[in-house]
Amino acid sequence: MFVLGIDPGLTRTGYGIIEATGSGERAVAAGAIRTDPSQPLGARFVELARDLRAIVNDYQPQAAAIEQVFVNNNRQTAMSVARASGVALLVLSEAGLETAEYTPSAVKLALTGSGGADKQQMQRVVAMRLALTQAPQPADAADALAVALCHVQHRSLIARMS
Repeated sequence: MFVLGIDPGLTRTGYGIIEATGSGERAVAAGAIRTDPSQPLGARFVELARDLRAIVNDYQPQAAAIEQVFVNNNRQTAMSVARASGVALLVLSEAGLETAEYTPSAVKLALTGSGGADKQQMQRVVAMRLALTQAPQPADAADALAVALCHVQHRSLIARMS
């Protein structure tokens, strides 16, 4: 099963595709969609949606997971992330994908056992779990792969409990 993970942001949205099989997970693709902050907001939404649709069309994931928007001290950043998240959720819904949302602390807890893990620890765990020689770059791509891994782990746990 291919799972698409998304770390939303208006300037940079990380994406990661993993393939989950009975024998483990492997990274299929990862990167970041960038929009130009000098462009009008609507144009940036269109670009983000277009690029996410292309990823969905190219990889045909069976499920998706997105990092849930969290409130931080910078309201401008929170609004920007919320808008990008809305665009991503729209694209995923249009594609008919089962989509789950996970808080950053839930992703950290699932992958490291600590909801307070730092970025470097998360990147090392993602690289280790996916047998990569180095942490995925940019950091948004690593975060997106982490969200996808969290979703696979969550689905597996739910399946075992059923």
